[in-house]
Amino acid sequence: MSINIVTLVGRVGTDPDIKYFESGSVKCRLTLAVNRRTRNNDKPDWFTLELWDKTAEVAGNYVRKGSLIGVKGSLKFDTWSDRQTGVNRSTPVIRVDQLELLGSKQDRDGGGGDFAPENF
Repeated sequence: MSINIVTLVGRVGTDPDIKYFESGSVKCRLTLAVNRRTRNNDKPDWFTLELWDKTAEVAGNYVRKGSLIGVKGSLKFDTWSDRQTGVNRSTPVIRVDQLELLGSKQDRDGGGGDFAPENF
């Protein structure tokens, strides 16, 4: 038996990068900052997320830089050969299967305003 499940909650670091393919598929890539608690302060770990099809469209329509989201998916590695050196390279990517929009509607719309839970 093997398990490859990743669950993360954090803030989006970039606006979604959406690509549409002739096949009808939709791909979205974005970054996610997740705070890792240390003794002195919180430092973010950065993850690259890859979303496909309906989930990608939802991200493209509702997620913006700074949005609070939760994701569930699996870890994969994108591999390529460096054009200059020919060395094989790889980078970890989270292939998202499930996306949860956790912030308020104002967060998703990028709206400011005076409403914040700490104000009440």
